Amino acid sequence: MVPRVSIDADDMCVGAARHAPRAPTLGRIAASVQVHIGAPYTVLVVISRVLAVTCTGLALLIGASCTTAPSAPRAAAPASQETSHQAGLAGKHGSAGSAPGSITLAFAGDVNFAGRTRRLLADPATAFGPITGVLRSADFAAVNLETAVTGGGTPQPKTYHFRAPADAFAALRDAGIDLVTMANNHVLDYGQAGLADTLAAARAARFPYVGIGVNANAAWSPYLVTIKGVKIAIIGVSQVAELAGSWVATSTRPGEANAIDLGRTLAAVRSARRLAPVVIVFMHWGTEGEACPDPAQLSLARQLAAAGASIIVGAHAHMLQGSGWLGRTFVAYGLGNFLWWEHSYSTATGVLELTLHPHAPLTARFVPAVVSGTGQPIADHGAAARQAAAQYASLRACAELAPRTS
Repeated sequence: MVPRVSIDADDMCVGAARHAPRAPTLGRIAASVQVHIGAPYTVLVVISRVLAVTCTGLALLIGASCTTAPSAPRAAAPASQETSHQAGLAGKHGSAGSAPGSITLAFAGDVNFAGRTRRLLADPATAFGPITGVLRSADFAAVNLETAVTGGGTPQPKTYHFRAPADAFAALRDAGIDLVTMANNHVLDYGQAGLADTLAAARAARFPYVGIGVNANAAWSPYLVTIKGVKIAIIGVSQVAELAGSWVATSTRPGEANAIDLGRTLAAVRSARRLAPVVIVFMHWGTEGEACPDPAQLSLARQLAAAGASIIVGAHAHMLQGSGWLGRTFVAYGLGNFLWWEHSYSTATGVLELTLHPHAPLTARFVPAVVSGTGQPIADHGAAARQAAAQYASLRACAELAPRTS
């Protein structure tokens, strides 16, 4: 058995102090989605459906910064919205892996398709290997996609350059991954042309992403999804300083969401909190090779929590970093490499499962794994799993996190 960490939550919200008004037992929810089909034309689509609301009240989607996704099979993706980068839900809401009424969210770290992992795209359906079973059992799964998706562009002045073909999105979908954050230090490896190709490839694949966009509003926009009547907002942001000044999205320049613009980052969290009772921030941060969060991570985590983040998860250090409670916010500082192109600082990895329950504390479960010789993550078992789980739990101390909420 992998040890579980109890997390205080109520009515699917992380932190009892942040409850939204309770909705009726049965309500009709109207979701307004702006679908951009090319400037200057905008089509307003209004979708109404009856949802059984079993917990926290759901807000209507307002304005052009958000898109909802239905509780529907993977193939029934909704229309896309270019400026909010919601390309259609890849998910499997109401999966058999969750107890009735509970929601299981799965998170893993860095993914790219270069070197040995590029060869895995010969068969996208099997690219992630056996770990797919863990990802697909969750109601919603997200990873960091650390690459440009392009065959063109110009290499930028940096050491490592990652690119992948559009088949990467098929591999992600087949693995049970519903969303990627692309706010990281490789998405613009091939410049603005490579970024434009990446955005176009995601739209063509109808694959949801956060953290990049055609301008700042799009890059910092949340992805909104309703699972079992609970609305969840996800934001992707990088804190990596490398080339941040030229990579960060502005009002007139495509790019990534980067905490170099701290004001916009915190405003995005506060805005998302008004739209959803559960707000997740997927960060790209930390010092490579370090298992303990650095001062910049610790400082920003406190600010994100104060702004309204319910859950903060991260990657970039190529190492697992600790997880636990920062007041009423659950933080997992680093999830390590997941599907990785070469040997790096550590092969330790895993999937972090966070399960929200209707009327009981949220629970966390870490499924330890190792990055194998093929670059695929392989789940640990038996004594190896127990040892890896204990090692992961020990990382909480230097992360300055508590084992339970305050």
